[in-house]
Amino acid sequence: MKILITGVAGFIGYHLAQRLLADGKQVYGIDNLNDYYDVNLKKARLAELTPNTNFQFQLLDLNNREGILQLFQEQNFDCVVNLAAQAGVRYSLENPFAYVDTNLVGFANILEACRHSQPQHLVFASSSSVYGANTKIPFSVIDNVDNPVSLYAATKKANELMAHSYSHLYSLPITGLRFFTVYGPWGRPDMAYFKFVRAIEQNQPINVFNYGKMQRDFTYIDDVIEGIVRVMHHPPKPHHKNENINARYKIYNIGNNKPVELLRFIKVIEKAMGKSAQKNLLPMQPGDVPRTYADVDELIRDVGFKPTTTIEQGIEKFVRWYKDFYQHQNQKVSQTA
Repeated sequence: MKILITGVAGFIGYHLAQRLLADGKQVYGIDNLNDYYDVNLKKARLAELTPNTNFQFQLLDLNNREGILQLFQEQNFDCVVNLAAQAGVRYSLENPFAYVDTNLVGFANILEACRHSQPQHLVFASSSSVYGANTKIPFSVIDNVDNPVSLYAATKKANELMAHSYSHLYSLPITGLRFFTVYGPWGRPDMAYFKFVRAIEQNQPINVFNYGKMQRDFTYIDDVIEGIVRVMHHPPKPHHKNENINARYKIYNIGNNKPVELLRFIKVIEKAMGKSAQKNLLPMQPGDVPRTYADVDELIRDVGFKPTTTIEQGIEKFVRWYKDFYQHQNQKVSQTA
């Protein structure tokens, strides 16, 4: 089985590649290695993957239409997992066109390439951000999601609509996954938990928004990967009640199904670090939401999987990785200085 992973040098893409390679699959990865966060971390992830002879990498941007079409023509992918995206809610307030170029134009290029090559399944990353200011909890995939509160969320909602239309028009089996605050080793430095650990280690204060009265459905990376792999092997069939809609299309939430208040999350980090945090309690930021909470009943019903990792287990593993990784990085710097 040959699988394409876009955004393979990213947090989730890297972990998915590791898992699929361990399962004996052929993995072809693309990434543009942009500088939204530390490129050296992305290169370090790639360095972990490249020794495997079943792994191929190409430096390629999703909005390179000709390059994407050529790749799909040259390679016969059985499954495509689109994880490449411009991430981050707050960054979308400052750099909107980065989201248009990658999340809209880039995703359209992937859909077009799939239309011509007809892989067995296209799986793509959506986000819990699509639920916007919804107050009904837990968030269900059947809920209305027409009220995004950030451009990032709007692009993810647009991805879902684009995918549905392509699935209907061209009989493409497509599944979208709404991820809920994914964390763990090799994670993204722009995420709050990563910033908290770094600040605590360096005796710097941390910014705690909405005075810590936010809840997040923190989901450990291994649980997310297990969910993706199971979904990959379950291409959707036509199931719409309207007989005029032929879409082979499905959306799932992948979340821990156990929201945690931010102040409690910080306490777990403090315990794992063995140090207390200096907290700057601040009001809510634009584009943010007070709570996320995933209803995962459909994921359990269709693929038999529910996340199980507790935040205590997950944070302990992240802190262990963080200290080990940056200790080695600092040693490399001192050796070359």
